[in-house]
Amino acid sequence: MELLRQPATSKAPAEFFTGDAWWDVIYSGQEPSRARANTVKFAPGARTAWHSHGLGQTLYIVEGVALVRSRGGPILEAHPGDVVYTPPGEEHWHGAAPDRFMVHLALWENPGPDSGPETTWLDHVTDEEYHGARTSTRV
Repeated sequence: MELLRQPATSKAPAEFFTGDAWWDVIYSGQEPSRARANTVKFAPGARTAWHSHGLGQTLYIVEGVALVRSRGGPILEAHPGDVVYTPPGEEHWHGAAPDRFMVHLALWENPGPDSGPETTWLDHVTDEEYHGARTSTRV
């Protein structure tokens, strides 16, 4: 057993995020593990840029209201306890609703040096893309 020392909370870079967001690295696996886990806290209206993951990504919503969208799809409004999976290579973004902070646990894997990038960052989400119609997980 090993107690893992956690790095300090980091502000998410403006290159990949709109608005204010912070992350804590929970786990960054060492070979042979390729697992990754971060908690990310988004201020109201903050969101990632469009991006994709080589092996997909799973989000567990911890607090607040999350907005998640795949390119060409509707905006999914997710709530605490919801789990959202994005398959490998699918372009998407995620962030907080305009009026609520949001925290999620992000889980993904590093595909390894011979298998492509862990995350491919793309263009920023426009206000029009962010403020589109939503589909809620609550019925």
